Amino acid sequence: MFPPPNADETLYCDALAKLLADAAPVQRVQALDKAKAFDGELHAALAGIGAWGIGVDEAAGGSGGGPVLQVMTLERLGRHATSMAVFGVIQYMATRLLGQYGSDAQRQRYLAALCAGELRASFCMTEAGGGTDILTTMKTRAVKTGTGWRLDGSKYWISGASTADVLIVVARTGEHRSRGITSFLVPADSRGVTARALDTFAVNGYDTCELLLDGVELPADAVLGTVDQGFMQVLGTLNSERLNAAAVAAGIGRGAHRLALDYAKEREAFGRPIGQFQALQHKLVHAGVDLEAAWTLTLNAARLEEAGADVSVESAMAKLAASGAGQRAAQLGMDVLGGAGFDLDLPMQRYYRDIRLYSFAPLTDNMIANFLGERWLGLPRSY
Repeated sequence: MFPPPNADETLYCDALAKLLADAAPVQRVQALDKAKAFDGELHAALAGIGAWGIGVDEAAGGSGGGPVLQVMTLERLGRHATSMAVFGVIQYMATRLLGQYGSDAQRQRYLAALCAGELRASFCMTEAGGGTDILTTMKTRAVKTGTGWRLDGSKYWISGASTADVLIVVARTGEHRSRGITSFLVPADSRGVTARALDTFAVNGYDTCELLLDGVELPADAVLGTVDQGFMQVLGTLNSERLNAAAVAAGIGRGAHRLALDYAKEREAFGRPIGQFQALQHKLVHAGVDLEAAWTLTLNAARLEEAGADVSVESAMAKLAASGAGQRAAQLGMDVLGGAGFDLDLPMQRYYRDIRLYSFAPLTDNMIANFLGERWLGLPRSY
């Protein structure tokens, strides 16, 4: 079991909570969600307390820290500003890939600026024909030219592509199924790059896009890491991505649960608060216990990863638990609020919509269960 937060973690979390209360009151978050607008002011404020540099060494322009502070940040954002929490998952994936695989020149160009909130990145792998089975369906290709590479293809369901400054694009460069994939750093304003925001029903404060790549010319030094090893590099980040997704899902669930609980204490029916009815009390209790269990799994896995352990199983368990607990909490919240759950000025409908992302991202719950069946329970591989 993990120890309680240390003094530095407590100090940081207190500062984060105050920042969110001051810079992103619920009315502002709801207004931006309805407008489908990114909260640039909140993004800058979070950069000001070092949130976007967590996991990056101070010598490289980051804030230090590691998986524990990342999940603490994302859980709190999930409770409050869900779209910014989703942005954070992509941010931490981008800075990790750059920190681990970027050249000195690439890190100098991008890493410190990302940590400072001066640049934004987008990770571009999924395509219209496949997500979970992307190795089979990937059609985006990069071919060598006399001066570097030419990139052609398209990506779909890409977070942040229309507002990013740099794109991490994963493309096929060889015929081997997994060792023929390369990652490229592509300036978003490159000739031949077109990003179109899709009209989605959730995570409204962070764009989801189609990305078109039409003869994009890249220099040789645009390769991130090693040619043909891009997918292997991405696999190395999956534990952290699952943990961070679990933290957001747990946070969204906790936000929905707190709102439902407050409403149950205040809303009266038949002369008493609806929270006095035993059936509702039991549902709120079970939802709360599920969320605490999911958060415990998440934080424990983050502590283990920070200590250097392989957390493949633990991160998968955390993601599966948090996704389910968050969805059940949001569903219960809508039930508790009744007609008030339809009010766009209240965040319950936002929690209910946004938590759906984590039923399939960064990997579907069914695929996570397949992985756990094989790696945790020792059952025959099912796919």
